[in-house]
Amino acid sequence: MIDTILNVFRAVPDAPSAHSPDERLALAALLVDAARRDDAYEDSEKAVIDRILASEHGLGASEASALRIEAEQAQDEAMGLFRFTHSLKEATPFEDRIKIVEYLWEVALADGDRDAVEDNLVRQVCGLLGVSDRDSGLARQRVEARNA
Repeated sequence: MIDTILNVFRAVPDAPSAHSPDERLALAALLVDAARRDDAYEDSEKAVIDRILASEHGLGASEASALRIEAEQAQDEAMGLFRFTHSLKEATPFEDRIKIVEYLWEVALADGDRDAVEDNLVRQVCGLLGVSDRDSGLARQRVEARNA
């Protein structure tokens, strides 16, 4: 009996992320939106999105790329931000929502340009996630410091 229980626990792989597939897609779609906002969706931004998705969800490079491509399609079909932000806000603790904002800044700044439309997107997402402008500014500063 104990061996059976131990085998069950041994068979369960370490879960790299507690996020559901919908939450994974929601995050990926927001990152894609941030990259596309300035009408210049560059390879450097795609690489940052793939790296974030791989790290956040414990995915391999091809899995992260596939999730990004799925998110591009979802973003094309989206009627706004609410679908994605609502899913994340409901399922994500506040500290992790700040991390999402940090990810958005990473993507927005990946091309080396800070653009007003990207700033506006981050501000909108912050409002929908319940993250303050102050916390967003601190997240941006952390990203800028890492990239300096």
